[in-house]
Amino acid sequence: MPDPKGPLPVYSEQLPTVQDTEAFGQRLAAGLAAGDVVLLGGPLGAGKTALARGIAAGLGVQGRVSSPTFIIAREHRAGASRPGGLPPVAMVHADLYRLLGDAERAHDAHLALDELDALDLDTELEDAVLVVEWGEGLVERLVDRYLWVQLDRDREDEARVARWEWVDAA
Repeated sequence: MPDPKGPLPVYSEQLPTVQDTEAFGQRLAAGLAAGDVVLLGGPLGAGKTALARGIAAGLGVQGRVSSPTFIIAREHRAGASRPGGLPPVAMVHADLYRLLGDAERAHDAHLALDELDALDLDTELEDAVLVVEWGEGLVERLVDRYLWVQLDRDREDEARVARWEWVDAA
């Protein structure tokens, strides 16, 4: 049994197709509850939005899930049911690529933090799971603990590798 005060384990899984990535997201969602934050990392095209779709399906949210790049954050209301008989949970899906890009161009991390604060994502945490793409360096300021999922994709095909762990930011 791992030491409860020691480092948390890092898990890994091969995801050969987009459908496998979505199914993996559904399995992750089974362990998520309102108030949890999921940070999705990986390069462009790695499958972060596909994973977010899977998490949304596993949470039982309503509506289509697509990348919120241009609106930064999109709220998905809880549906009528959730797989496994758990109560459905709303999801807020945020893509902070534009915020980070602006901050990097301006060489001012405070710009991104101010814009992030203006989104009031931390006020959404009580009633929803927050799934964030491109949030490295910012999510840690929202919460003390989050689920980090790194996706890496083979350039030759659709195969991905997912690594994930719970991270204590404090």
